[in-house]
Amino acid sequence: MSIPQERRVVTAIPGPKSQELLARKQAAVPPGIGTALPVFVTRAGGGVLQDADGNSLIDFGSGIAVTSVGNAAPKVVERVQRQVADFTHTCFMVTPYESYVRVCEKLNELTPGDHDKRTVLVSTGAEAVENAVKIARHATGRPAVVVFDHGYHGRTLLTMTLTAKNMPYKEKFGPFAPEVYRMPLAYPFRWPSGPENCAEEAAEQAIDMITKQVGPDNVAAVVIEPIAGEGGFIVPAKGFLPRIAEFCKANGIVFVADEVQTGFARTGTMFACEDEGIVPDIITTAKGIAGGLPLAGVTGRAEIMDKVHAGGLGGTYGGNPLACEAALGVMESIEEEDLVARARRIGDTMLPRLKALQERFDVIGDVRGRGAMIAIELVEPGTKVPNPAAVQEIVRRCHAEGLLVLTAGTYGNVLRFLPPLVIPDHLLEEGLGILEKAIAEL
Repeated sequence: MSIPQERRVVTAIPGPKSQELLARKQAAVPPGIGTALPVFVTRAGGGVLQDADGNSLIDFGSGIAVTSVGNAAPKVVERVQRQVADFTHTCFMVTPYESYVRVCEKLNELTPGDHDKRTVLVSTGAEAVENAVKIARHATGRPAVVVFDHGYHGRTLLTMTLTAKNMPYKEKFGPFAPEVYRMPLAYPFRWPSGPENCAEEAAEQAIDMITKQVGPDNVAAVVIEPIAGEGGFIVPAKGFLPRIAEFCKANGIVFVADEVQTGFARTGTMFACEDEGIVPDIITTAKGIAGGLPLAGVTGRAEIMDKVHAGGLGGTYGGNPLACEAALGVMESIEEEDLVARARRIGDTMLPRLKALQERFDVIGDVRGRGAMIAIELVEPGTKVPNPAAVQEIVRRCHAEGLLVLTAGTYGNVLRFLPPLVIPDHLLEEGLGILEKAIAEL
């Protein structure tokens, strides 16, 4: 599907047709399902979203890091079309099919480390994280799970418990799952003694708390995002993640890298943990894995994954054949179009522009990220006090001009940018111009 790669705003955003559809949505869907920008999309691809009113918006969200290869990547479309004509489902646990095995083989090959691996496929990122914990508990015979401040891992009971932020993810949904312990994250911008001390002090605090409050022999898994996603695209200070990984290895703890948002070329490496040479025991993937079809993976060391008894893992839809074919198309696209390098180039474009804005506007407290996973944190000028009101105003202005941007952050004061890796340079530059104008007019 070919869509003109241009921004085109012909009505108010949202326009009358989208507003009509929004009224239908409000009558049929509970308000618990929020919407960042209520334009109803009819076509999408490359770096644009077309809505029911004929507007064409620049996409800086990628469906929250899902459509990294585009919303209708040719290799994904071709594979899914062929598969849907053959069969849509059998359930891999009933009668298997080759595409599931091929995806697992590719994940075993692509994920960090040259050790023997196994992969299980499920449908969502939360399901992947939950299965990683199940596997770690089974393999170690231990109950406790360690997570970190600002982390986000999903909306199921267990993954909601693992998630740090209360509102909107946990508010009034308790009681929560037991044996989950939260540690400090190396958050350079907000570390009390400064970013230069952040990695060492945060690691020491976390290790001390685990040792004193939980006991390493009781910990099945440490679960961490190499870059905290919903928490505000926090890049942990260099050295923090290796220290935690070393502690896990020394104490027989399964180190789980939650790469649901950071994986599949998003950060300028295939997986974000590669930046510091970390080889996780288990890695969870989803979002960008299948171009928008529901698929997620749990890939781990064979000696850990093989511990679970037959029938202990699985799910009716896990590794659906359509989603598996889509994933194979995504992996082909990333390799053939060198989208890992493209993500780095996007970062090389965005970071200098945003840092220049930081020098001009003291409402920008921090600019951070890697590759095509970039964020700015907004503060009250001259302080580090979170400024969510500024974020909302910038979002409003960007949306009105036809630029889709997303928010994040424990304090609701972060703008996050996740453009498709296939976005044309001219749309990337145009989007940054709209953002600059919105900030300048605050």
